Amino acid sequence: MGSLSKDAREEVIQAWYMDDSDVDQRLPHHREPKEFVSLDKLAELGVLSWRLDADNWENDEELKKIREERGYSYMDFCEVCPEKLPNYEEKIKSFFEEHLHTDEEIRYCIAGSGYFDVRDSDEAWIRIWVKKGAMIVLPAGIYHRFTLDSDNYIKAMRLFVGEPVWTPYNRPHDHLPARKGYIETFGKKEAANQAVNAAA
Repeated sequence: MGSLSKDAREEVIQAWYMDDSDVDQRLPHHREPKEFVSLDKLAELGVLSWRLDADNWENDEELKKIREERGYSYMDFCEVCPEKLPNYEEKIKSFFEEHLHTDEEIRYCIAGSGYFDVRDSDEAWIRIWVKKGAMIVLPAGIYHRFTLDSDNYIKAMRLFVGEPVWTPYNRPHDHLPARKGYIETFGKKEAANQAVNAAA
């Protein structure tokens, strides 16, 4: 019976393994055949997600609760499109450089859509497509990158604990405590799960 209740998040967040093609980064880059990734699998990598009411973010009790529980005191908005973002071409290139942050990256898509790509424990790229209403948290220390999709527009709320620090550390930065912490928390757990599955 439980399988009938569809996870509402799946309407605004989809994830899949990417192919190796380097044509236009804004295309979906599905593998052939397509290999979708569940939200549970993303959670194993430390990527958290919610579906919220983007039309009512100012009065959204659920958003308020998440912010209180997770200490997200800072908030601003970022619009990524050629008309709104200064040095657009340069910025888009830098967002798509593989990097990590020493803090969580929290993004709530208020309008439009875009792709966050993250590495799984085997270094394969997983593309996460976020649409209006999707909120995701990338853990500190995860290697990732961002690009628009072919619609060329996203408006995202950026949340942060305390004063925002947006410094990207382009790969490789494996010596950073945030990276080591990520590997300890999420790298081993996945390896342990695989060992259990292999033994089963």
